[in-house]
Amino acid sequence: MRKYFVVSAIVFTGMICGFGFIPLHENQQSGKAASVARGKELYKQYCLTCHQADAGGVPRMTPPLIKTKQILGDKKQLISIVLDGLTGEIEVEDEIYNGTMPPLKSVLKDQQVADVLTYIRNSFTNKASVVTASEVKAVRAKLK
Repeated sequence: MRKYFVVSAIVFTGMICGFGFIPLHENQQSGKAASVARGKELYKQYCLTCHQADAGGVPRMTPPLIKTKQILGDKKQLISIVLDGLTGEIEVEDEIYNGTMPPLKSVLKDQQVADVLTYIRNSFTNKASVVTASEVKAVRAKLK
């Protein structure tokens, strides 16, 4: 009985402290991986036609989504663009694009916006933090 208690205490301590059997970062990573997977499907459905399979965009019409300050920078601005859309000229990496991105606020839920942006910000050689549904919700509330 004493041996069982000692082993249980060691296992429990290792789990709580994040070293040993269940690293704490695994749950965070699986959440990100799930968001990226869902976002990939949303990208195919809503973004691919204009931004292309490789996220390279269309010259002078649709900007690329690869390592630009718009994608890797301010998440609130990026969320706003997805929710409210964008019409007219935009400068991306010293190139001018003039097209229309339709607003998706009535099409996509907060989690879906978070997922597609997390996918874009972590695909096509991009590496950036995740976008959360609560961040989308906060931006959406300010747009009304």
